[in-house]
Amino acid sequence: MPVLVITGTGTEIGKTVTTAAVAAAALAAGRSVAVLKAAQTGVGPDERGDADEVARLAGPVTAGELARFPEPLAPGTAARRAGMAPVHPHEVAERAAKLATEHDLVLVEGAGGLLVRFDAAGGTLADAAKLLGAPVLVVAQAGLGTLNVTELTARELRRQGLEPAGVVIGSWPAAPDLATRCNVADLPEVAAAPLLGALPAGAGALSPTEFRTAAPTWLSPRLDGTWDAEAFRVREAP
Repeated sequence: MPVLVITGTGTEIGKTVTTAAVAAAALAAGRSVAVLKAAQTGVGPDERGDADEVARLAGPVTAGELARFPEPLAPGTAARRAGMAPVHPHEVAERAAKLATEHDLVLVEGAGGLLVRFDAAGGTLADAAKLLGAPVLVVAQAGLGTLNVTELTARELRRQGLEPAGVVIGSWPAAPDLATRCNVADLPEVAAAPLLGALPAGAGALSPTEFRTAAPTWLSPRLDGTWDAEAFRVREAP
């Protein structure tokens, strides 16, 4: 898995922290890692972006982004409003492919969900994943409403000939309600893909040392971790 594309079922669901956890687990396993943010929005020129946050939490990764736009909007819209050149899927694929020649693992983090538009032609993260022939990891919410958007995302991936690598719950609450606990069993069923991890709520607020130590325990062996999906399901079963 030299390139793994990471998308979410929406915004603010833990995609960047999940990317950091995957990077930290891979680093702990002795792999070299690059992280590429396809398009950073809502961040000024001198502010920290998502790739910077991944590096802060995970450790010595090669972190980069293709472009950043000041307003917190879809990349295509943000680029147009700023009068800046947009990011195109082929540019994402070309940069990721180059990084893959120099690293054991390249993580490509999207902006928002799978079909958020990068440019006026309607290019998306899915198009970049197709050019790369890369699997796509879906970061999902834990609670009520997640099943519909997770299934829609997984169906769209397959419709476009892409492989869903699995699902990671981006923020698992300390006191999950009934719907959240039921979703542990239902998420892999609706996605027709394995549940590969669950990050505790507030993971991004841990110190880098604590984060790097704990990250492998949040992810399955397929993501260089030790997390046991079946044990988690049994423990959280309603």
